[in-house]
Amino acid sequence: MSDADSENSETQLWLDFALACDYISKAKQLELQNKSEEIGKLINYMMNNPEKFK
Repeated sequence: MSDADSENSETQLWLDFALACDYISKAKQLELQNKSEEIGKLINYMMNNPEKFK
């Protein structure tokens, strides 16, 4: 799960680069950033409550 959390953080960084290089619009960056943040919350919940996912 910690690998998944790290990869999600890296994805957020690449979204910033994609926006800076004009590969995506600000609206698309915000949309994907919000989805990534939700995924991060789910990953952290799973890491903090592993007994619920056995």
